[in-house]
Amino acid sequence: MKKTASDKILMILKMRGKITAAALAKELGITKEGVRLQLVKLTEEDLVETTSKREGVGRPVTYYSLSEKSTSKFPDSHAQMTVELLQSVKSLLGDNALDLLINDREKKIYQRYEDELKKATTIEKRLTKLCKIRSDEGYMAEWKKEKGEYFLIENHCPICAAATECQGFCRSELNNFRQLMGDEFLVERVQHIVSGEERCTYRIREKDNIL
Repeated sequence: MKKTASDKILMILKMRGKITAAALAKELGITKEGVRLQLVKLTEEDLVETTSKREGVGRPVTYYSLSEKSTSKFPDSHAQMTVELLQSVKSLLGDNALDLLINDREKKIYQRYEDELKKATTIEKRLTKLCKIRSDEGYMAEWKKEKGEYFLIENHCPICAAATECQGFCRSELNNFRQLMGDEFLVERVQHIVSGEERCTYRIREKDNIL
């Protein structure tokens, strides 16, 4: 189904956090007035919030961001059912059974990802392929390089409810990323959606370059 202008704006806000109308217009390739009309509509629907920030002299700059209500546009996959199943496993079979379930999932996901990445011979190629896989799964993933360090960024978590109920899922994903990047890289999570931040971000550094 073709995305509307409003859908595209919500997607950009999800990916970028806060952004000005001018920056939105440039990214969408439409006029500032066209963007402002869409933003007014989204604000009236309580899907977008505004904040003002003074940047030097002159009038404050208005930034737009997603509201709490807009999270329904980026649903957590089968959230309530998943949480109830996890609670049942823990209640009926105990913590050890839940750990076994997560470990089994971790191994299967790692093998599937590694099969997809086996032809990617550089860290950049592996990150590009991994972001494609994760985005297809709903994580809205991207990567960037800054000052010799790589950052894997996931702007959405489609299993957030499950991860909040049992953070073993988050630990499992970090373990997989470490294995996929290889022994020569250090991978650490520096932002975490479950901790209340806007996205999950993983910093990836070559071990030989760490002082």
